[in-house]
Amino acid sequence: MVSRRQPEISAEQIRCVKGQIEYSANTEASVNCAWAYMSSVANWDDPPAQFRLDGPFVNGSRGTTEIPGQPTRHWQLKEVKPAESYTIDCPLDGAVISFEWRFTSLPNGRTMLRQRITLKGENASSYLDDVQRAFRSNLAPSMNRIAEAIGQACASGQIAGQE
Repeated sequence: MVSRRQPEISAEQIRCVKGQIEYSANTEASVNCAWAYMSSVANWDDPPAQFRLDGPFVNGSRGTTEIPGQPTRHWQLKEVKPAESYTIDCPLDGAVISFEWRFTSLPNGRTMLRQRITLKGENASSYLDDVQRAFRSNLAPSMNRIAEAIGQACASGQIAGQE
């Protein structure tokens, strides 16, 4: 079964505190299937960005994000706990932006996906406006799109053996 369309969310409904933005979306997929989908970087779909992971999806593995016309962004996987959570740390000049993903089992085999974006470091305040501008308006629709894609992939059997 494919996940139901999430209600429209205004930017004000996204949890947003200084240096942190968070949003959750539900998918009809199981935790194991949602994890299998998200732990395969080939499934990360955020045009025009292209993602590459150098090695397995484990603590310490490094990857890159390429966006046309912008410098390559380097990142590292941290705190990888299969079927529970992982964090992507992207270094900035004097700061780090972290993307924490959590997978929570819900009744009827569904999963809540939560992404928390955190900005830390001595120079974090200089990036705060840009980060909030970039993610405050698009985090909810992006998370809802990801939850829908996971639900469709798992329901169609594209993520084999994970249910």
